[in-house]
Amino acid sequence: MTSLLETPVPAAADDLTLRHGAARVLLANWTGGSTVPSRGLYPHQWSWDSAFIAIGLRHLSVRRAQRELESLLGAQWSDGRVPHIVFNPSVPLDAYFPSPDFWRSSTDGTAAGAPAGTETSGIVQPPVHALAAWLVHESDPETSRSRGFLPRVYGRLVAWHDYLTGSRDLGGAGLAAMVHPWEPGMDNSPCWDAPLRRVEPAVPGSYRRADLDHGQASERPTDLDYGRYVRLAADYRDSGYADVRGSHSFAVEDPCVNALLIVSEHALARIAAETGADPAPHEARAARLTAALVERLWSPADGMFLCRDVVGGELIAERSVAGLVPLIVPGLPQDIVDALLSTAEGRSFRLGEVPMAPSYDFEGHAFDPSRYWRGPAWFNTNWLLERGLRQYGRTRAADALRGAMLGAAGGSSFAEYVDPVTAEARGTRAFGWTAALTLDLLAASGRAGGGALPTSNGART
Repeated sequence: MTSLLETPVPAAADDLTLRHGAARVLLANWTGGSTVPSRGLYPHQWSWDSAFIAIGLRHLSVRRAQRELESLLGAQWSDGRVPHIVFNPSVPLDAYFPSPDFWRSSTDGTAAGAPAGTETSGIVQPPVHALAAWLVHESDPETSRSRGFLPRVYGRLVAWHDYLTGSRDLGGAGLAAMVHPWEPGMDNSPCWDAPLRRVEPAVPGSYRRADLDHGQASERPTDLDYGRYVRLAADYRDSGYADVRGSHSFAVEDPCVNALLIVSEHALARIAAETGADPAPHEARAARLTAALVERLWSPADGMFLCRDVVGGELIAERSVAGLVPLIVPGLPQDIVDALLSTAEGRSFRLGEVPMAPSYDFEGHAFDPSRYWRGPAWFNTNWLLERGLRQYGRTRAADALRGAMLGAAGGSSFAEYVDPVTAEARGTRAFGWTAALTLDLLAASGRAGGGALPTSNGART
């Protein structure tokens, strides 16, 4: 197989075509206040999707990128949580499940501080938002300052991190824990198989899976897994969305979630300095989180970070891309960096040999190149790996991954995810963060020049 290091990068004309295609996806998915991941499968606003989308939108319309984050944070609960879905009331209830009438946030979430006028889910997703806000600011500081963007979002982002490091420190060691497989964003990762065995699935027929209306069953979670997801969400709702240590049947510390929290805490320090606040508490928290990440989740034998089952107390013996994402964390010990790079390039993930890193170990017992997070390659995790490689001096490898991602994005019609070996499209097409991160990769490589985002009537924004 030809090494990616020998693969030519796209020509400038191809880059411009790719950029225009990505911009069209984001325009088509824009609802007026936010961007849906896809018009069919995901017709509402998703939390970490919006953060990644804002990172790409900044290259087209800084104001729209700001609006993306502000609309999401406008649905924040008073306890600090940023919900993983903000529902669009104009979308029919049967278009997506679990729908607003399942979550009942405005009634059942009252004690936890859910907003009364906006329906949301009650769970969260990884905290990419402060990083996104800082990158949006950096792309046009003058516009950001004139509009007071960072002062408007800073307090909300602080409250979000306080929630994760406070109410969600379910293991008592400083790391944020996730209480549902949808929260880490890697919904049906094999990492969740063992903890999920404790969960009795919801009764078949008590709900209808809308996702199968838009995707092939072979590429989606199984009915058994989905039944367990529904049970967990219903139990959390029925508890009033309370975060009580020892009360959750599913609680995990995920290395990707906590690595993003660390990087976003460093971003909060920069935002604090820009707005006249004290950056020191954020840098101190980032340092504490980094130490806890290494102490709690590093596995020397595996050469990577693993998830921890908070309920059972042990590391979960499954190797997913989440364990490589901490390469984005600055200041890791050199021996850990070296081991992560070796693991990324080894037989389990084959980075540099295949187009993009898979979501799960090639040699793992549950590897499936087509089924959601059980093997396919995703653009957001590979975008994070590209940043991590570059941060630790692997410039050539980062350039190769960037080129491969651009090729896969264009060749798959901006697919949700792709086969990690062939880069064939999987999941839905015209996916929001795939298009957005394509724009960011193009801009970072200095190719395919800028230009405002066209609106539906041909004007520019």
